Amino acid sequence: MSDKDTIRQRTLEAAHLQAIEGNPLDAEQIAMFEMFDREGWSEERQHAYILARARTAAAPEAAE
Repeated sequence: MSDKDTIRQRTLEAAHLQAIEGNPLDAEQIAMFEMFDREGWSEERQHAYILARARTAAAPEAAE
């Protein structure tokens, strides 16, 4: 199995667990996690990226 296949398998398994817990990942989120694995992002960098995305997503709601 190639690295790409291993990454894809791990991501799909994680997505399945999220779905079981009632919080399924969408295609964009799956692609994001695959990118993290493929590009070798550190956990700190992943956390900062996700936090920035969450803040950006929440910003329009704060203005209401």
